[in-house]
Amino acid sequence: MRIFKTAAIVALMSGCAIATLDARPASAFTLGDFIRAGRKKPEPQTSQPQSLPGVGSMVEPQQNAVSKPLPKVTGPQYYTYKAEPLRRIATDKLLDPVVTGSVRNGALPPMLRAPLTDARQFMPEVEARATSDVAKAIETHYGSRSDFVWIDANGASARAKAAITVLADAAKVGLDPQDYAVQVPADDFDRGDMIAREKELVQFEVSLSIATLSYVQDTVRGRIDPNKISGYHDFKRKSVDLGAFLDKMSASADVATLLNDQNPKSEQFAALSVELERLRAEKGVEQRVEIAPGTLLKPGQSNPELANIVAGIRIKGSETLKTDHAAVLAAYQGTPDYTPELVALVEAFQKEHGLKADGVVGQASLRILTGGDSTAAKISKLEVAMEQARWLPDGLGNRYVFINQPAFTASYTDNGTEQFSMRVVVGSKANQTYFFQDEIQTVEVNPYWGVPQSIIINEMLPKLRNDPNYLDRMGYQVEVGGRSVPSSSVNWNGSTASVAVRQPPSSDNALGELKILFPNAHAIYMHDTPSKSFFKRDQRALSHGCIRLADPRRMAAAVLGTSVEDVGKEIGGGRNKALQVPQKVPVYVAYFTAWPNKDGVVEYFDDVYERDMYMNRAFEATRNARRAEG
Repeated sequence: MRIFKTAAIVALMSGCAIATLDARPASAFTLGDFIRAGRKKPEPQTSQPQSLPGVGSMVEPQQNAVSKPLPKVTGPQYYTYKAEPLRRIATDKLLDPVVTGSVRNGALPPMLRAPLTDARQFMPEVEARATSDVAKAIETHYGSRSDFVWIDANGASARAKAAITVLADAAKVGLDPQDYAVQVPADDFDRGDMIAREKELVQFEVSLSIATLSYVQDTVRGRIDPNKISGYHDFKRKSVDLGAFLDKMSASADVATLLNDQNPKSEQFAALSVELERLRAEKGVEQRVEIAPGTLLKPGQSNPELANIVAGIRIKGSETLKTDHAAVLAAYQGTPDYTPELVALVEAFQKEHGLKADGVVGQASLRILTGGDSTAAKISKLEVAMEQARWLPDGLGNRYVFINQPAFTASYTDNGTEQFSMRVVVGSKANQTYFFQDEIQTVEVNPYWGVPQSIIINEMLPKLRNDPNYLDRMGYQVEVGGRSVPSSSVNWNGSTASVAVRQPPSSDNALGELKILFPNAHAIYMHDTPSKSFFKRDQRALSHGCIRLADPRRMAAAVLGTSVEDVGKEIGGGRNKALQVPQKVPVYVAYFTAWPNKDGVVEYFDDVYERDMYMNRAFEATRNARRAEG
């Protein structure tokens, strides 16, 4: 049975690479895929296949009259974020014709009218701007109703004051209070000029409706449209029925609760919010230590920087760690000898911070010991994380897989509790893993590796133009138009669009024993790998875009609802086989530089792809658009 028919299908469904962002060829496969590819020489071809597109006599590469320039496949880009502009609300269309007529015909003097009776006549004088969705909701609501939501005879109503209190606390949920600031009418006013007073109140009415609806939309779906950040972001943006919500606020006796309830209710968002409030309340100067750049300390060595390393642990270590190692810390006198007791202390510190607990103090350990992120940097990461959390479902579910790229981890949750977590390898900076969500559907054992066009073109083609037999010797299979052909028969100076390359199952297969599929447009999946040494590194952005698992059998067993032993039996059968998961499992291929662990403690990670930088630029663009005068 053929695993694929065309190169396009392979690139979409079976690939494990993202084309390089800067279009530079990689010096070698970071996967180890290509270098380690099948060492067995395939059986010789007994007959020359019939003429096919892209196939010709290529016995000697120098026979080509012209060697075309090497093509390149480029990948997604980051964009200059363009925030949604504001437009003027058509307040001139919100007049009540009956009220307008009464004014034109000489109604009672303002002092003799009940307050706000004819206040809608001042709607055309209201200057108000909002995003398109908010503007439409305002126009629909006030165009079909004659009552007010936020004002009464005394001015700003109790409902309005409750709403303003919530908006003023927007920073607690990672938003910018200035986006929802409204000028509240003063309680003391000139009672002899009721017309001016009513104009002020009508302006306030519309302004507060804009502010509350903007807040609701931002809390539900976020201020930033993720798909405008880069081609690596892939989300269907949430929709909010703002008109219905404004109707609901107009009838609510507890508008504060109504507004607060729009924020995400997940335990992860709550942990981020608590951490944000804690950091903002911190007082005093942060304690930091200086350790010589480039310091590398291994067990058994001596180094004068050891004293500073221990000082960093005293500052950055948890109270539990310092209690468990109190005797060692008390006995240490600043000597340079890295003794076994101190190694155990460092290993505990490394484990606490998600590093490899090997006692080797290198770049990753130094970053944390010398302060890691400042409080301001942590607050920034929290604000970005809370914004991004709004792109995901409110509550990730009772059963799901969560991959956090900056943490280089994948965890499996069932019955609302994390069952296990493992190290992963994600895409390199040149071949970044996308940020999206999907559903796991299949586990394939003894998989073929369908080589994506990006790798064929960017990395294999230079070798193939010099040695057309290269893929044959390396044990790869080549197809053109769905028919098997020798690698040497393909015209590698022509188009490769109809050429498909795959690596058969073997101990050297780039995907190892299995892959876990959640079909998506980005050809990303989880899989095993023969390059096990990569999991020993702290920085694991090393692949072509897919997610390599440190313990793939355990993850496969979890999503299949079976045992690791049963998965092993399927692999031991030696056949390529697709196993359907009994129930699709949500998978979040996420990117959070601040995220709570299973105990609810927020951890911070390096921004390996610099995506937080682009998020902060998007925040700035959004602030500028919302403050723009028009």
